[in-house]
Amino acid sequence: MTSRTLINTAIGFVSLCPLSTMTFANAVGDFTHTTDVGDPELSGSSSYSESTQSYTLSGAGINMWAEQDQFQFAYREIKGDFIIRATVEFEGEGVDPHRKIGIIARNSLDSDSPYVDACVHGDGLTSLQYREGKGGATDQIVSPLEGPTEIQLQREGHRFVFSAARFGETYQSVSTEMELDEELLAGLFICSHNPSVVETAHFSNVRVVLPADPDFRPYRDYIGSRLEIMKVATGERKVLATFPNSIQAPNWTPDGKTLIYNSEGKLYNYTLSDGSITELNTGHANDNNNDHVLSFDGSQIGISHHLGDSRTSVIYTLPTSGSDNPVQITDPENGHSYLHGWTPDNKRLIFTGHRNGQYDIWAIDIETKEETPLTNLPTLDDGSEYSPDGQYIFFNSVRSGNMQIWRMKADGSEQTQLTFDTFNNWFPHVSPDGTSFIYIAFPSDIDPNDHPFYKKVYLRQMPIEGGEAKTIAYIYGGQGSINVPSWSPDGTHIAFVSNSKELD
Repeated sequence: MTSRTLINTAIGFVSLCPLSTMTFANAVGDFTHTTDVGDPELSGSSSYSESTQSYTLSGAGINMWAEQDQFQFAYREIKGDFIIRATVEFEGEGVDPHRKIGIIARNSLDSDSPYVDACVHGDGLTSLQYREGKGGATDQIVSPLEGPTEIQLQREGHRFVFSAARFGETYQSVSTEMELDEELLAGLFICSHNPSVVETAHFSNVRVVLPADPDFRPYRDYIGSRLEIMKVATGERKVLATFPNSIQAPNWTPDGKTLIYNSEGKLYNYTLSDGSITELNTGHANDNNNDHVLSFDGSQIGISHHLGDSRTSVIYTLPTSGSDNPVQITDPENGHSYLHGWTPDNKRLIFTGHRNGQYDIWAIDIETKEETPLTNLPTLDDGSEYSPDGQYIFFNSVRSGNMQIWRMKADGSEQTQLTFDTFNNWFPHVSPDGTSFIYIAFPSDIDPNDHPFYKKVYLRQMPIEGGEAKTIAYIYGGQGSINVPSWSPDGTHIAFVSNSKELD
């Protein structure tokens, strides 16, 4: 494949548009159609804001419960498995306490169609509702959570899972098995539960995800990517660009102007002001993985390049502006070296090194090339990063069973565990002001030594000394989502990658 083809593939579709490659006359955002189902007395509407990437639905209708439904529907046809998630909010106090909003998937637009939905009521009742047969009555499974702000409906074959949370918390889920068509109409809905009243609701952070096939081959089969930024305090997300292939691990430059990510061995600059993309020249080091890190002052970038036939990961440094001649730092004869951090004074790097038959955290003096082990255990230590004052190193370790976040002094002493939950927690990134760190939480059922692609994961935030974790993002991603530091320089936002197949 030629260099030009690689660049074009890596650039993908650069826009604020959804992953869909088709347009429809009445489309709103990711949804190709809008309509009132069941012919309610008062007409509803759906709209999409390009600037906030959010949806507003208004609708009337009788109760969605018995044998007939009436509601406003923004939807698209989806074949096979899917995940749809949203942050939801009613507008105003409303009239009927059982007004309903949520995510729904149904066989057809018939008012008595079989369906399943993730439903939030005006009074806080939260339930997975479903109608198994055409013309049948609706049933429900009540969620233990009332009044969620974050909802998600997932299809896995004949299993439908409704997950709900309040922002900051992890999901609580209920599920059911039922026979619906292979292709469903799926999207957002609102029902006023009163035929003479129109209610309104707002849906933000909406993501329609077509997940990877169950038999996909890691590091061989890839699906599309979304380059996103998020306001940490509120969880408000924005998709900057979509790509048909895998992009990974965005760094945010200290001047606030650029995101640097990797794709297919190369690095690229995404300019935040205009969305333009250019290749970052790394010279002969053009088989890079996603372990690339900016120096604290932004003058240098360290990269991890696969060298030679053995494809040993070797660390190089170069100016952030690019170079034909990156400087080799680690010796491939010592083993794999995966970069994760710089000291604030730009004199040392820390990395995950395969030495003496095990992976530990090592430091290397950039000038002398002298390596120093900071951990020494047969279990995996990874993801190391200095605090902005250079006093501490944060890292993840599987030494206690699950992968957990740890902290140690810069010399490797006082190694202290900070997370203690059942998740597998990876890649701590310290905020610019040094008051907190974020990390990615993988589910408990994975190999704790792995950080796989294409999982339902959380981004979480914790005070710098440890304590209660806050969930700040609910994403489909994993490997490559947030492997490297990605805080905005003012500490208000982070950048990350989420994933989905392209929407037809």
